Formats: sequence, C-alpha cells, structure tokens
Amino acid sequence: MPGNDQTRPGRLEGKVALITGAGMGQGREACRLFAEHGARIVALDIADEALTETIAIVQAAGGEIAGFHADVSDEGQVKQAVEDGWSRFGALHVVYNNAGVLWRDRDFSVVDTPREMWDRVLAINLTSVFLVLKYCVPKLIASGGGAIINVGSISALVGFERPQDAYTSAKGAIIALTKSLAVQYGKYGIRANVIHPGIIDTPMQAQEMAKPDWVEAVKQAIPLRRVGQPRDIAYAALYLASDEASWVTGAELLVDGGFIAT
Repeated sequence: MPGNDQTRPGRLEGKVALITGAGMGQGREACRLFAEHGARIVALDIADEALTETIAIVQAAGGEIAGFHADVSDEGQVKQAVEDGWSRFGALHVVYNNAGVLWRDRDFSVVDTPREMWDRVLAINLTSVFLVLKYCVPKLIASGGGAIINVGSISALVGFERPQDAYTSAKGAIIALTKSLAVQYGKYGIRANVIHPGIIDTPMQAQEMAKPDWVEAVKQAIPLRRVGQPRDIAYAALYLASDEASWVTGAELLVDGGFIAT
C-alpha cells in the first residue's frame, strides 16, 4: 500500500478520529496517516511526553490534533478525554481502540500469572475498549454514524508455546465484542471491525527486536520474510475508517505477512 498517500488523498476529509495509545508505535503512525488524509485527531495516551511528540509530528506536517492525558483503564479519565475531544471538534466519526500492553515478563500461563497481573492486563487491553466505547458510541450516533476499529492480535487466533494468557484472552474477547457492536449499532450507520496485527516493530516489541536471532527466526516464519511496520497496520485502519469500507462491518482483518497462513 505505500504510495497511496499521493494517489488517494483526503480519504478521511471532514472526519474526526479518536485514537488511543497515540503516543508511540501503531497509535502514533495512525495519527500521522489519518491526519495526512484530512482527519482531525483526538489523541489519548497515558505517557505525556510521548503524546507531546506525536502532537508535534502531526502539527509539523500540517495536521490538526488535540491530545489528552488518559489512562484508558480509568473510567473517569476516559470520560473526561472523550468530552474534551468533543468540545474541541464537535463531532466524532472514527474510534480507533489501539491502546494495549504486551508484558512477556509478567504475563504467562494461567498457572503462573499472578491474579493482579491478569486483572491489570485485561483492564488495559479489554476493559479500556468497553470504557472508550461507552462514551464514544453516543457521540458517533450524534455525528450520524462512523467506524469503530478495535485491535486484536494473531494471538487471539492461534495458540503459542510461549503463553501470554491474559493478553490472549483479552484479544479473543475483543473479537466477540466487536461482532456484537456491529450487529447492535449497524442501524445507526456505525461499523465495527477488528484488525489482527502480526509481529510489528514497535516499542511494545523492543526487547524482542533487540535479539537478532529472534528477529531472523520470525522473518523465516513469515511468508513475506519481514517484520511488520506500524504503517502496515495504520493503512489497514485507514481503509476501515474510510467510506471505502462502508459495507464492511463485523469483520476481522488479518495483517500479519501471511504468518497465520503457514
């Protein structure tokens, strides 16, 4: 898809998009790409310094963005950020639930994962989606409809010998929630879809990406023979956010270089 920016500009012209986990990785890239295509961005993140950097990048490229501090697992902070974004732009057309954590050093099998870690991982990866949509769906309806994009994972589709059972459970639940949303809110012109990323070179994967042997093994397991980049996922989200996907809802979009196909 690279190069489409020039051949198909303005795919989100006139839309307002709320993006969680906007401070780095896939969230930052989505902010950048959505703004390139005309969207005004409501950016949420718990990391203020990273969020400030994202805002600066988007503004330097001529985009319009408003950033708000929010722990997406905290209902009060989520509600306030959504209301602040609404006050700033007066509309909402796209909700991209990108925020999440992948803690390989703390999230193990059901036998080995402490209860408090299970609860925290689900709070950030699953409950956050519930909280964001609790306050965003009425805004989407008031704006005449729009798109919900939730981030799943290939971990929700297959098992791995190296378990991260809290993460896997949260991502699996997102599939069911998304399909329910698609059925409930289709009559309001709201579409809900899931993106399942494969291995993506983001700060979330920094520890693993620093291991050359691990990276090479991953590449060999992927038919396209490379690790994914944040923009690979951002382009998938751009499609689902745009009117080009106006008849796509309740769907799962696998963006993994062919890993699951092997």
